[in-house]
Amino acid sequence: MKILLEFQAVRSIWNLKSFYRLFYQDHKVFASLNLSNYEAINRCEQEVPEYFNFASDVLDQWSQIEKEGKQPSNPALWWINGRGTEVRWSFEELGSLSRKAANVLTDPCGLQKGDRVILILPRIPEWWLLNVACMRTGIIFIPGTIQLTARDIFYRLQASKAKCIITNDVLAPTVDTIVSKCQFLKTKLIISENSRDGWLNFSELFKAAPAVHDCIKTKSRDPMTVFFTSGTTGSPKMAEHSHSSLGLGFALCGRYWMELSPSDIIWNMSDTGWVKAALGSVFAPWLRGTCVFVHAMPQFEPKVFLNTLCTYPITTLCSAPTAYRMLVQEDLRSYKFKSLRHCLTGGEPLNPEVFAQWKSQTGLDIYEGYGQTEVGIISANLKGMKVKPGSMGKPTAPYDVQIIDESCNILPPGEEGDIAIKIDSKQPFSFPCYNSQDEPGKTATTVRGDFYITGDRGTMDEDGYLWFVGRADDVIISAGYRIGPFEIESALIEHPAVVESAVVSSPDPIRGEVVKAFVVLSPSFTLCNPEKLIQELQDHVKKTTAPYKYPRKGGIESTRVNSNQ
Repeated sequence: MKILLEFQAVRSIWNLKSFYRLFYQDHKVFASLNLSNYEAINRCEQEVPEYFNFASDVLDQWSQIEKEGKQPSNPALWWINGRGTEVRWSFEELGSLSRKAANVLTDPCGLQKGDRVILILPRIPEWWLLNVACMRTGIIFIPGTIQLTARDIFYRLQASKAKCIITNDVLAPTVDTIVSKCQFLKTKLIISENSRDGWLNFSELFKAAPAVHDCIKTKSRDPMTVFFTSGTTGSPKMAEHSHSSLGLGFALCGRYWMELSPSDIIWNMSDTGWVKAALGSVFAPWLRGTCVFVHAMPQFEPKVFLNTLCTYPITTLCSAPTAYRMLVQEDLRSYKFKSLRHCLTGGEPLNPEVFAQWKSQTGLDIYEGYGQTEVGIISANLKGMKVKPGSMGKPTAPYDVQIIDESCNILPPGEEGDIAIKIDSKQPFSFPCYNSQDEPGKTATTVRGDFYITGDRGTMDEDGYLWFVGRADDVIISAGYRIGPFEIESALIEHPAVVESAVVSSPDPIRGEVVKAFVVLSPSFTLCNPEKLIQELQDHVKKTTAPYKYPRKGGIESTRVNSNQ
């Protein structure tokens, strides 16, 4: 981290009026990036180009725009640690530094185009730097959350046949416990100010690396990254994305759902191991020339979070519903956000009650998006659209989303079925692919007739809005009744005692299955009589939903949870 701080540029926040004059007077800013073409590709109106690389075709273009003085040298990345340290890189600086990082990967690390690298880092600038460095070299990067265990890391190393792992000094000892069993692993690269036996030190190599690097030419459909995504059964699957499926695939999302422009600053709270970080912290914002803001909070702290929104000119916020659930427990009216105007959420369904509380206290709507690791954003509540609290919005281009039955019949409005994407005549270029080399046949298991099956159950109303019911194999069937866990979770969280809730199925000798609920209590209810409170919550669910849906088993926790999704 120290070496990167030596390269940071101290810059004042840009003058927005000057920027808008430059933006509207010089349309070449957007024309040179072909954003209109990228959006047309997203809509399946134009063919995907044969060659594409996000680093050279997008990031280097923004860098060139800065050099030519067509817009101020705005931050591409603005990172803070909450203890007074900041890193602000323009697109030009990001380009220069990522070329040095690319030379580290290809020279001392000995990696080549097509090699795979496991990247497990917290929210530090090097994560962004190495993402771009991998793009420049054609190396396939595989992000992982820092919460992975030794067993998780071993499985990912073996399944991916990764030749290199990059992590920090916190996880390096864990890696060392399993490395002797990893026959494919050749190189270990550590992000640390200290040396470690058996590891190459990134900071030391970075200092000596040249800043000149020619970006490798990559085909649009060449693999760029792999995400391990867990299912309800079996080991995590390897969902592979190409240079175009991520690099181009979020052009419409960034414009219409996230509503980003070069004058915006987006703070996306996603863990670096998830595709949501790629969506909200790399591809969508940088396609639009937007500044990515990062607060390296190791744990979610509501007051620190809210004070950050009051201190920094963040215009766009994207966070998991869990975070919003915790934030609405605070007195939001006592905080004055500096610039916040647009709020987003995804990763799990947002409870209508939380939406209402956030709106009443901040005056801001929350625009929910629904997607998957494999295909990105499938539906969303777009800015300017009527928001129906609890809905996932309408299908987004290029996807034709339908609710179907087992025979692939499209179901009428209001009827529950499988959420599916039609793939018959116009298969989207970002259609999912589980790595065929290592997991043959996985992709085929997701196809039914002319549809890709998401694995989620839902309904569509007469206006075309999608409503989430639950995972296909999470639906609880109790005494012949079908019960969606999310409905019970939403009912529980409407009770003032509940901050967070999770509902699962539990075997029952009489009913087959019953609802089992776990709740996290608000601090003001932690001293209540547990038995009395359980009865109160059960009665509340009976009244809010239906008597047969109430939780018959479960547990109560008074400790608050983290939100890193």
